[in-house]
Amino acid sequence: MKIGRAAHFRENIVLYGALVANVGIAIAKFVAAALTGSSSMLTEGVHSLVDSGNQLLLLYGQAQAKRPADAAHPFGYGRELYFWAFVVAILIFAVGAGVSIYEGWLHIRAPEPLRDPVVNYIVLAIAFAMEGSSWTIAVREFGRKRGPSSWWQSIRRSKDPAGFIILFEDSAAMVGLVMAAIGVWASHHYADPRLDGIASIAIGLVLGGVAILLAREAKGLLIGESADGAIVETVWRLLDQRPEITAVNHVRTIHTAPDAVFVAISADFADELPMGRAESLIEELESAMKRAIPELTSIYIRPEKREDAVIQPRPS
Repeated sequence: MKIGRAAHFRENIVLYGALVANVGIAIAKFVAAALTGSSSMLTEGVHSLVDSGNQLLLLYGQAQAKRPADAAHPFGYGRELYFWAFVVAILIFAVGAGVSIYEGWLHIRAPEPLRDPVVNYIVLAIAFAMEGSSWTIAVREFGRKRGPSSWWQSIRRSKDPAGFIILFEDSAAMVGLVMAAIGVWASHHYADPRLDGIASIAIGLVLGGVAILLAREAKGLLIGESADGAIVETVWRLLDQRPEITAVNHVRTIHTAPDAVFVAISADFADELPMGRAESLIEELESAMKRAIPELTSIYIRPEKREDAVIQPRPS
């Protein structure tokens, strides 16, 4: 049990690191906002609180996604994680961005008297250090998994939303901290507390942009995305190596979880191939594919005449 828990913690170190950082930061920001009346600090406190809730939702989604397949869900519950990732994006937009913009607007309409900003600067510095630590962990873990692809290509191709959501959240948090610091400084330097409210609105706009981007990525995963091109090419190559198969009509894949892929294959078998040999060939192909690609959890191979099949060109 202890080994299992240690493995679970290592697997989700990005989520746990972000959760610990955001809970501590949220408390500090709310205390600073109460002491100084800063709108941007209150906004940042809400931001960190929303981020903390998001990490809990992603951890819950991962736990639910690991449930075994049953009669109601024969391919398992892996895609439930994608649902919770979409919920996280909605929360960032509705709560994080919405509250930030609303609070900023209220502060512009009815600015509060300026107070000593020292507490704000101390809390912002501590928050930046903690967010920076969480961001470093997220960057290191995502960079380790992305391989030779660019950062943007890796985000677009990633089938594990937890990694890139934390990366975006932490990046937005660090940008928000810089904006909050600028807002606090500007409001005191120019003796205009409305500038603090403008900083709060700017933070809300950043969060809104991040939420839209995350929602777009989560929607694609929720609807169903195909596996990486390298997986499709490997499957195609294994099929082409068999002389009993005269043509590969199509190879269709879909992720049923971040590390689980369903593949449906249509192939034209040689006419003279006996039924018994065709069955053995399918079993051999399935074993070879699972050895080459452990992510293939479900394989469906359909013998089909090429003239009757939907033809898919081989990936280049």
